[in-house]
Amino acid sequence: MANETQLIENLPFTTSRVIAARARIGMVVLATDYTLEHELRQMVNLPGVDFYHARIANSPNISPDSLRAMGPLITSTAELILPGDTLDVLAFACTSASIVLGTPTVAKNLNAAKPEAKTTNPAFAAFHAFRALGAKRIAVLTPYAKHVNDMVQKSIEEAGFDVPVFGSFNEPHDPTVAAIDSQSLQSAIAKITTGHDVDAVFISCTSVRIAADVAAIESALGIPVTSSNHALAWHCLRLAGVDDKLPELGRLFSL
Repeated sequence: MANETQLIENLPFTTSRVIAARARIGMVVLATDYTLEHELRQMVNLPGVDFYHARIANSPNISPDSLRAMGPLITSTAELILPGDTLDVLAFACTSASIVLGTPTVAKNLNAAKPEAKTTNPAFAAFHAFRALGAKRIAVLTPYAKHVNDMVQKSIEEAGFDVPVFGSFNEPHDPTVAAIDSQSLQSAIAKITTGHDVDAVFISCTSVRIAADVAAIESALGIPVTSSNHALAWHCLRLAGVDDKLPELGRLFSL
């Protein structure tokens, strides 16, 4: 006859916050986004700083209508991130949708899920980055079609910046944008900055893979460079009170 198992319950324990001990950052990421998490892992490897993601349904073809359609889904998607617990910062990770919807609407929808969290988005983060860099005249590169580009340029100008030159790949398909290679991006940046008096370069769209090359591009150009993911990561850290300087990521992360 087998011995009866002795059950020992309610064992004593203590707790310590090791995961996200410094910062707990939530991200509402597009369902079609191949790039954001990849670049965050490349950029941010700080003990006690952790990112938590939930994916929002969206169309792989970017248009003003498909961007607006995400608005009502932001709150329910954000509620999937650590339900019943708090976040230090919560971001909606889509540049063009944030511009179409407006930062106040995005912030309201995020805070409906996490009222205690500081909020941001890539466009809002980029404007803070431009100011931190002391940049007024911005060269902009996007993958978007003209109707989205017009809204992007207008939002940058309404935020108080000038756009002397604006370049675009005119590629509305998100998975294709994520596959644009480094050489194509660097060639496009060289083209839009050559012969133009600009203070900084901004590459818009969270699908674009550029963060790992920012420091090298800055070295070649002699002016600051940032992107949607690059600025968003920086802004999330600073909002969370993480002020570590990471100069290997470029000028912005040295501030």
